[in-house]
Formats: sequence, structure tokens, C-alpha cells
Amino acid sequence: MRLFLTAGAISGALAVLLGAFGAHLLKQIISPEMLEVYKTGIQYQFYHTFALLGVGILMHLKPTKSLKWSGYLFISGTSIFSGFLYLLAITGIKSFGMIVPIGGLTLVVAWILLLVYSLNIKQLH
Repeated sequence: MRLFLTAGAISGALAVLLGAFGAHLLKQIISPEMLEVYKTGIQYQFYHTFALLGVGILMHLKPTKSLKWSGYLFISGTSIFSGFLYLLAITGIKSFGMIVPIGGLTLVVAWILLLVYSLNIKQLH
């Protein structure tokens, strides 16, 4: 599915841009603790960018419902997890931190669905 490759490419580009923003501009504005929160968001966005690209490649080889849902959940989970870490770091509003675990749980389910896919495929070609 082209959607997952496209979303992965966009996510990767955004992670680079947001990482540069954090390294060059934010470090002068926010506390070291909040900069670490921001960096965690960048790390997880990168990790799941690669997972999303992998899902996109696998969808072209052998698409399944579990793989498709894994891709959707990687997109939404990364957006929620990293997005709310960015908001927490930039604004300092602690309640944003309460939403982050929802994104984390969404990512765990995405990984489990990817596991289900891997256990159910016989061969990729």
C-alpha cells in the first residue's frame, strides 16, 4: 500500500526537520529536561518511521488485514506518542503527558499485529 511508504517518507523528513529544530533552536528556549522529552519524541518517531516503511514494503509483497492495521496503528501511534511529547516539551503543559501512553499502547498493538502477520505468512513470494 503506497499510503504506508508515503507516510513513512513524510515521517522521516519531519523527524529530521523537527530534530534540527530541537537541536538548533529549542535548546536555547526550553529546559534541559524538556529537551530530553523532545528528543524522546524524535527517537520514537524515527524508530516507527522505519517500521512503517517496512510495513509498506511488506504490503506490496503480501498484503493482509493485520499488516494493514499495523500500518494504520504505526501512523496514529507515532502521531499521538511523539506529537504529544513535542507539545509537552514546547509548552510545558503537563496534561499533554497524560495522552502519550495512549500513543505508546497504540504502537504496541501495531507491533503485535506485525507479529501476527509474521506468524501467519508461509512465504513472501
